Amino acid sequence: MTNQIVVAGPTGNLGRRIVKALLKRNATVIALVRIGTSEDKVNELNALGARVEAVDMTIADQIARAIDGADCMVSALAGLRDVIVDTQKMFVSASIKAGVPKFIPSDFSTDFTKLAPGENRNFDLRREFHEFLDVAPITSTAIFNGAFAEILNYSIPIYDFKRRKVGYWEDPNHKMDFTTMDDAAAYTASAALDRASPHALRIASFRVSPNELVRFTAATLNTPFELVKLGTLEELRLQNKRARAADPDGEKELYPQWQQGQYMQSMFSTQHESYDNDRYPELKWTKLEEFLQRDS
Repeated sequence: MTNQIVVAGPTGNLGRRIVKALLKRNATVIALVRIGTSEDKVNELNALGARVEAVDMTIADQIARAIDGADCMVSALAGLRDVIVDTQKMFVSASIKAGVPKFIPSDFSTDFTKLAPGENRNFDLRREFHEFLDVAPITSTAIFNGAFAEILNYSIPIYDFKRRKVGYWEDPNHKMDFTTMDDAAAYTASAALDRASPHALRIASFRVSPNELVRFTAATLNTPFELVKLGTLEELRLQNKRARAADPDGEKELYPQWQQGQYMQSMFSTQHESYDNDRYPELKWTKLEEFLQRDS
């Protein structure tokens, strides 16, 4: 039995981690890159032990030839409609042509199925792609990891370490789901090698509320942060809509300012109702304390 896994987007921050996690599990990795990818990036993938295939991402037959014989294709791409919808549709079509039985899309986010359409532009693109994927003749597994924990390093409103403030909307006890990129990559590798993985998997390295973040800063960091209410969710929703309407050029950007606001809205609007962390018991999950102490 082979364990041959395709990773599209292997030069990205998450994709590279997925490649490493798969190789650690003794999988054969096909790193699918665009024609013209820099030689340094290709050499790095080769040095890791992946087999690099450079293809035209708009030609399904070419992609299919490169991934023939694979057991699963993992997409770790980031982008707008041309990537999340169009390119991923091409990947699915190529996988079907090549007989690849399973596809893991580039979701890696809050569970957007729990959010109303129109509230998050980037999630709406994933929802649009799933309208195609979910009826395609291929097995798929979506991985919902909440927010990447690394955003806590960017002094965002919910954890503003520069001003020593923890901000929240609506409810200071709402628990947010966070997963580190390394944990998400390790879990994705296990799911890619799992022939019986379900249609969706929901995970989090840790869950934490704004109140708990404040208690953490006081008890662990010796620097108590101020808890600040930033408004209601309805106020945030209206603010995001106004900001988006006033910035039409932002529709061409992956992370315009209003998209960041939409992510904050999503984090306070939903949370996982159940978790699949225990599906692969060999995995070790990063705790809030070790992550913030390590990265503070």
